[in-house]
Amino acid sequence: MSMTQQATPAVDTPPAPGHKQSDGRTRQRPLALRLLARPEVGVFLGAVAVLVFFLFAAPPVRDGSSMANILYQSSTIGIMALPVALLMIGGEFDLSAGVAVITSALTASMLSYQLTMNVWVGVIVALLVSLAIGAFNGWLLVKTGLPSFLVTLGTFLILQGVNLAVTKLVTGNVATDDISDMDGFSQAQKLFASTFTVGGVNVKITVVWWLVFAALATWVLLRTKYGNWIFAVGGNKHSARAVGVPVTFTKISLFMLVGFGAWFVGMHQLFSFNTVQSGEGVGQELIYIAAAVIGGCLLTGGYGSAIGPVFGAFMFGMVQQGIVYAGWNPDWFKAFLGVMLLGAVLINLWVQRTATRR
Repeated sequence: MSMTQQATPAVDTPPAPGHKQSDGRTRQRPLALRLLARPEVGVFLGAVAVLVFFLFAAPPVRDGSSMANILYQSSTIGIMALPVALLMIGGEFDLSAGVAVITSALTASMLSYQLTMNVWVGVIVALLVSLAIGAFNGWLLVKTGLPSFLVTLGTFLILQGVNLAVTKLVTGNVATDDISDMDGFSQAQKLFASTFTVGGVNVKITVVWWLVFAALATWVLLRTKYGNWIFAVGGNKHSARAVGVPVTFTKISLFMLVGFGAWFVGMHQLFSFNTVQSGEGVGQELIYIAAAVIGGCLLTGGYGSAIGPVFGAFMFGMVQQGIVYAGWNPDWFKAFLGVMLLGAVLINLWVQRTATRR
């Protein structure tokens, strides 16, 4: 027997046309499961269902002016729901967001009127105050390690008391004075509270700002390093810190983004109504958080999107105004709100389990 053998070349049989070999590990999940993995898919379907329902239940909704009003109501919620959603993806939430809106508006109004200054001075100072409140919340959270629930609950109570007490002390009333005749008012109103016409329908500028902010937030989350940091600190801040993510900066900046949103909505309210009621804003923080949760953001952090809260806010506006257009008792709105919130939580839980199932 020869000590050497000639190797027989292996013959590879090419796979049949159209057939792709797979070892099971690289197999793609079905398209339906991949779509379900997107946090905004469930709320999108829910928003479509709510819209269709009210188109039949409340015929006035079909009118262009009615839809513009619904979009306006949605935008005032949605502008704040966006930074609240980013904060929730980062693993925290802010109970002071509602009263912070009023704090910002009160600051701009009283500073401008009482000191007889151009309203833009009040607007800029209000922005600094709002950012400072957000920075304080984030700094205290990071330094103490306390849950954001406790930190922002304390801030909520402080701001609620300060709003009422300072307004009464300065103006002698629970509301600020009318600033519509002050220098710079018309320019600021154009930016924060103007109206434009589309096809004969008046549309508030906040609708445009809402969509612009949503597009910007989506780009930040999906296309920037900062977006990766948000998901990382929300998923596991200790692991994120171990791989070099600036956890402290990310947490504080997210709270400051909420402060920016509070400032913007506060300026809209001020320049829409020319005056501010100091006791308003209580309870709005729950609306913002609920819109983010309905939009697919988890309270545990690390999961969500910026598009989801847009549909969540639209559902709120649709239900709030749809009930009125249908001629129903508006007291049912909170009941609808509770049903939507519980339904969204259960759907998100089901979506997560279905999307991760092999």
